[in-house]
Amino acid sequence: MRGSQVFGIALVSSIALAPLAEAKNVSFSGYQWEVRSGQGGPGPNSWDDRNAWVDVNGHLHLKIAWRDGRWTTAEVYMPQQRLGYGTYQFKVIGRPDLFDDNVVLGLFNYTRPDVGPDATNEIDIEFAKWGGSQPQMGNWAVYPAVTGVPYSHQAYSISLGGTYSTHRFQWSSTQVFFQALHGHQDGNANQMASWLFNPPDYVQRIPQNPLPVHMNFWLFQGRAPKNGQEAEIVIAEFKFIPAP
Repeated sequence: MRGSQVFGIALVSSIALAPLAEAKNVSFSGYQWEVRSGQGGPGPNSWDDRNAWVDVNGHLHLKIAWRDGRWTTAEVYMPQQRLGYGTYQFKVIGRPDLFDDNVVLGLFNYTRPDVGPDATNEIDIEFAKWGGSQPQMGNWAVYPAVTGVPYSHQAYSISLGGTYSTHRFQWSSTQVFFQALHGHQDGNANQMASWLFNPPDYVQRIPQNPLPVHMNFWLFQGRAPKNGQEAEIVIAEFKFIPAP
């Protein structure tokens, strides 16, 4: 991800080269995550590694912050590990149902170059109104395994009675089952919404290869929050249960 520079032998032997800055990493829910920094999509946004940290309780904080004269965003991802079929569960602390119209929280797996290009091989839980163009804050999406096939999307209304909620998807080669539930739980009580995506042409429409997990907190099209306020969300736990 960082560019490299080639120096001549004589130059290398005559100067002390400063080491490249190490990427920031955090340990969360038993996995190692790299914290993103720099410019880029989605958005595009300015990703700042100061906007992601793990507190003394082991909870992951993601923040959208005004820093150095600009809005900055947060993302963490698995730099090496890829997870396959199974259940992906995220326990959230906060009120994603009350996000500003330009704020987006993504909990998802994402393609790699050896698997497929962008807009393929991705399964998303997202909270966003996409600038206010959509009334529902909840979004589920499945991007196809191959190019030339449209992605599939389901929007749903979310209204929380408190600050704890659980969000998960169960991924197999033939289907993806999404759930949103009140409270922090491993069961199925107090379900808010669900969606079963089981297309007949599943080999094309459902990712078939293991993928790394990402979590990001960002601004739609890089736009400032309409309310002008910083925002923060907490992920209390990420859990992956492999398919039997």
